[in-house]
Amino acid sequence: MSDLPPLDLSADVLTLTRALVDVPSVSGDEKPLADLVETALRALGGLEVERVGDAVLARTNLGRPTRVVLAGHLDTVPIADNVPSRIEGDRLYGCGTSDMKSGDAVMLRLAGLFGVPGAEPAHDLTFVFYDNEEVEAVKNGLGRVARERRGWLYGDLAILLEPTAGEIEGGCQGTLRARLTTPGHRAHSARSWLGRNAIHGLAGPLATLAAYEAREVEIDGCTYREGLNAVGISGGVAGNVIPDEAALLVNFRYAPDRDEDAAEAHVREVFAHAVEAGATLEIVDHSGGALPGLSEPAAAAFVAAVGRPPRAKLGWTDVARFAAFGIPALNYGPGDPTLAHTREEHVLIDRLQPAEDALVAYLSGSPA
Repeated sequence: MSDLPPLDLSADVLTLTRALVDVPSVSGDEKPLADLVETALRALGGLEVERVGDAVLARTNLGRPTRVVLAGHLDTVPIADNVPSRIEGDRLYGCGTSDMKSGDAVMLRLAGLFGVPGAEPAHDLTFVFYDNEEVEAVKNGLGRVARERRGWLYGDLAILLEPTAGEIEGGCQGTLRARLTTPGHRAHSARSWLGRNAIHGLAGPLATLAAYEAREVEIDGCTYREGLNAVGISGGVAGNVIPDEAALLVNFRYAPDRDEDAAEAHVREVFAHAVEAGATLEIVDHSGGALPGLSEPAAAAFVAAVGRPPRAKLGWTDVARFAAFGIPALNYGPGDPTLAHTREEHVLIDRLQPAEDALVAYLSGSPA
């Protein structure tokens, strides 16, 4: 049995955020926190609750004509001497405060309000708290839920409480990583003309990247800016050897009007001359983006409830998993994405309650 104090879902959102932050849950070690979340949700009495590994699922079954899915990951990046939490002025500091335990706290507050007998939300609700978001995709708890309990993810709208600084961020970019490898011929550097320098072979591809003009695309009023950039380079044998191999790692962040095949085709087109000259191009990682879907009725109603114009999500999030099922999905949370994963990670305290209030208004059917 855990000796951790139980989560009090009737506590205010700041108190609940601190309680979550003070339970370490680095990716792979979410079980203690998942246990607390599961226990708290089961105690409400108005939710069907299921555990899938260290993902905790809960939902109402009230027969409403629409269902809203709220999702958030429980894990954090490794702690950087920033647990337990602390308050300084108008800020709550601690690992996960922004990404995304403040969002999880809002979700738990909503469960506490709408997951009790007699509650009357305007929509049926599903809550998904999952593990291993901050590590490689094969471990992602939401991906596991999609494979093993797909029906739990279906709804008319999915809201991920990822950090957005209290703004609505529609959809997400796709992300592709490719490795371009140039061949050479090894030789002694004193007789370099007998070899062919593989590192020098990267000059052309690097010049191509430096001259690349990123595309901007507007979808549902959200402007997505693409980017194709070198993010790593490797090569070299020794200080007196002409290298016979070098590699360039490239990251392509692309607008969600491209699907994965189109994104890969574009990258291959950009580097076609290098490949013709003998380089090889390998796609090493790829996750498709998500269209914002903000014109869908459920999403449009949420935008109206928040009362602020949406913007594009510049980055990849798990909204893409919902979009793959044809479910409109967006990001909305109190955390600041620019502070995620930093030693000084914090959340502005005055962003917590407005995020909860906007969601309560929307989920209860109150006018904006």
